[in-house]
Amino acid sequence: MAWLDWAVIGLYFALVFGIAWWVIRQGKDTPSDYFLAGRNLGWFVVGASIFASNIGSEHLVGLAGSGCTDGVAMAHYELHAWCLLVLAWVMVPFYARSLVYTMPEFLERRYSPAARWVLSIISLVAYVLTKIAVGIFAGGVVFATLLPELRWDLGFVVLNSFWVGSVAVILLTGLYTVLGGLRAVAYTDALQTVILVLGSLLVTVFGLMRLGGWAELRAVCGSEMFNLWKPLVPEGMQGTWAPVMEEDRIAWYFNGNYPWIGMLFCAPIIGLWYWCTDQYIVQRVLGAPNEQQARRGAIFASMLKLLPVFLFIIPGMICFALAKSGRIEALQEALYTHGQLDGDKAQAAFPLMVRHVLPIGVRGIVVAGLLSALMSSLSGVFNASSTLFTMDLYKKFQPAASEKELVWMGRVATTVMVLIGLAWIPVIQGAQGLYHYLQGVQGYLAPPIFVVFFFGVFMKRLNHRGCLAALIVGFALGVFRLVVDTPVSLRLAGFDQGYAEGSLLWIINNTYFQYYSLFIFLVSGAVMIIVSYLSEAPAAEKLRGFTYATVSDTDRLASRSSWDWRDVAASAFVLIVILAAYIYFNG
Repeated sequence: MAWLDWAVIGLYFALVFGIAWWVIRQGKDTPSDYFLAGRNLGWFVVGASIFASNIGSEHLVGLAGSGCTDGVAMAHYELHAWCLLVLAWVMVPFYARSLVYTMPEFLERRYSPAARWVLSIISLVAYVLTKIAVGIFAGGVVFATLLPELRWDLGFVVLNSFWVGSVAVILLTGLYTVLGGLRAVAYTDALQTVILVLGSLLVTVFGLMRLGGWAELRAVCGSEMFNLWKPLVPEGMQGTWAPVMEEDRIAWYFNGNYPWIGMLFCAPIIGLWYWCTDQYIVQRVLGAPNEQQARRGAIFASMLKLLPVFLFIIPGMICFALAKSGRIEALQEALYTHGQLDGDKAQAAFPLMVRHVLPIGVRGIVVAGLLSALMSSLSGVFNASSTLFTMDLYKKFQPAASEKELVWMGRVATTVMVLIGLAWIPVIQGAQGLYHYLQGVQGYLAPPIFVVFFFGVFMKRLNHRGCLAALIVGFALGVFRLVVDTPVSLRLAGFDQGYAEGSLLWIINNTYFQYYSLFIFLVSGAVMIIVSYLSEAPAAEKLRGFTYATVSDTDRLASRSSWDWRDVAASAFVLIVILAAYIYFNG
């Protein structure tokens, strides 16, 4: 890092905090303004903020690392941009009409207050286990790679670059999030999206120039790394469809070779939960002034979502190619152990590219892009968590709370989440397989939430008892799997050999995560339908406007008038690009 790089980074921070300060001065101390930006976000800011919040640490570290070890295998998840079209065309009309603050509040309107409480608690737990933990880890990895010699001696403890980077990212992000709420988050996200895309694109361009072009990348990586159509049962491994894995199948699965049963049926469930029902994403849509702006924001985000394959996976593959071909010996030394590619070291593929491929000055732009991704993701989860806690929990205990009190509590809740993030650093500092970890945890928590939202808008007979039963049973199954997996993952005392082979806990621990996620989905769906039909039907007035069968003709006409051919054409473009990607990446 030369002085010019630091100057560029300094300019980036000046822009971010300048925009944040301007936005904060424009805001008002009301819940609507703090939590939903006064419902005044245009489609560009909505779409850019969704993209910036999504593209974070798991992409910078996990996705690029996966590209380095497994090629385009993880592009399946990134090509789920079509899920944002489902948000735009299926769920946005319901959210826009309801004028809710949070997703749990939507469940309360559709089902009952108890459903709101349960989903709020599940969401807060999920944010700590996934988004905050992953964001902190990636911040540490980036700083440890770019500034390996950075040390801060406090006398009683010496902090290395991992700690310094994690703490700096959390505190700086928490500062403007606490002060400005969603308005500050959304407008800084719009700037950070531009910097992130530009910076990541520069890594791809300079990497290909150093390697010798796209043809050389395909030649070095081979057809296997360019193949999205991996077989369900690989050669010599008959019966791989079975849910319980043997040792060789574990290695095959967790090296990015996702079986088609899981990718076809499980991945869309996780995708639709994340893009269509998660407060972390949908809060931006709720901040739009009307259905038209909300829908166009979601469609714009789906277009941006097509970029990560080329912004993160391809740079990871370029990093592998540069190391394998020996064109950059430093990369070979950084990625290989005893002549073999080290999957753990590959987590640093993207920052390694920044360090060894980019020229002075350009490196500063890309590091600013890295910081953009880390900060936008953390600011999004801090703001979403404070909204959930304040509007769904605190307001229930204090229904007479004033608007200023609610905003103050939102700031306190954000500060608490920042402190939790700081306390979480020792827990996740040794984490491995970042992207797989994230997908696994989401796979265990997403199915019951997907069920109650999507089943709820399509089936008017489902009631609050079925919703509550599905959430509790599904969440219990997910937490049970996490409890079973954690001792083995951490290799705690007494678990060095794992569970006894053939035992119940061994079977559960060795059931492929996507298959177990499907199991949770099927159980949650069955429980919701059975319990609902065994109890009384919901009142008609409770359902009005919250299911397709109960939307009034007036609302249907209003929704129809909110879109035109441009929205349809943009949506079709996204679907065509996704299809083209699957056709091209066929090995």
